[in-house]
Parts: sequence; structure tokens; C-alpha cells
Amino acid sequence: MKNFRAMALGICSLLLLAASGHAQMGMGMRGGPTPRGFFNPIVGAGSVYDMTSSDGKKTSTEFAIVGKESVNGKDGYWMEIVTSGMVMKTLTVIGDGSVNTRMIMQMPGRPPMEMPSQMMHMNGQGAAQSPTTDIRSTSEDVGSESVTVPAGTFVCEHYRAKDGSGDTWISPKVSPMGVVKHQGKDSTMVLTKVIMDAKDKIIGTPVPFNPMMMQGPPQE
Repeated sequence: MKNFRAMALGICSLLLLAASGHAQMGMGMRGGPTPRGFFNPIVGAGSVYDMTSSDGKKTSTEFAIVGKESVNGKDGYWMEIVTSGMVMKTLTVIGDGSVNTRMIMQMPGRPPMEMPSQMMHMNGQGAAQSPTTDIRSTSEDVGSESVTVPAGTFVCEHYRAKDGSGDTWISPKVSPMGVVKHQGKDSTMVLTKVIMDAKDKIIGTPVPFNPMMMQGPPQE
């Protein structure tokens, strides 16, 4: 039983880190990079990226804002991430930093599951605290450039990470993270589509998190 609880806690931790990926360039769900730009939430707006890892593996990932609600008097936005058939959304509140207050995920063929509240208390203040969502605080502004990607041509601001980890081109016309293109040491991201009518892809009423339901669709 102890081993089972440890496994469940570990899975929850990884999922929470993946959900926080919109605030930092790192590894998100299923090993794909997640964009770090500036949080630009517009309900119904989203973006799709082709992400390529250092080993050449390519993954398509969609980020979208599918809802908005008030959380303790502040605006909270439901950001949904879809990749490899998996759907995950977090309720993110923006104040002095981004805070994830709820998280729901759904595997193919399974009901949606909501993460336990204790996993949302990682900063000891009732929510999961993420690093700054604004790339401009840790990067050098190289200047404005016109960038053409599969989604079109955008006038972008080019930022180069001060730690040498990569270059990112951002545009206020892209929601929710503003990223048009990213070129890093171990990964690349290219915007392939801009979405203006994003809808929530979570189907059904969420049930409590159960790690045994993460094994894919039920066997017939």
C-alpha cells in the first residue's frame, strides 16, 4: 500500500509539473517541450505547435484558453493542453506570479480525473506556484523580426535567454503564450495553427484521481 501511494504521489507530481510548463521552457506531457513566453489569455483562443526533441521525435501539441472564472476575486483562466490523445487543463490565476488552483486530466477512453487538493498545495499556500510566465525577465531583447511559420507570418520580438538555453520569438497576436517559434539546445517549437474558436475537450464529469485509470482505454 505504501508503494502504491508513493507511485500515485509521483504521478501527480509529474502531472503538476507538466501543467506548470506554460510558465517555463521544460519537458511537458509525454516528454514534449512546453512554451515559455508571456501569458496572454483570451477565452476561445489557442495555438498548435510542432515540437521536435533532440532525438528527432516530433509531437503536435495544442494549447488553448477554454474558460474563465473568478478565484478569490482574481481572474482565473482554464488553460487546456492536448497531446497524444491526452487532455489536461489547469485553472491558472495570475497575480504576482502564476498559480495553479485546480487540474483535470483525461486519458483516451477514460473519464476525466481531478488531481487531489494536496497536490495543489506545493507552495504551502493552497496552490501550486509556478515561476514567472514572462520570458522577458530572463532574456535579452534582440529586436523585432518578421517570422514565417506554417501558421503564417508574424511580426515578433526576438528574445535570447541569458543562460544560453535558446531563442524565442513572441507575438501578442498568439494566445495563450505568445510563442511563434522557439529554438533551443535540445528542442524546437514552431507554430502551425492559430485557433479562434477553442472548445473544452474534457468530456464527462471529473472523478477523483486514480493512477490505475492511467493505463489507457479499458480492455474489452
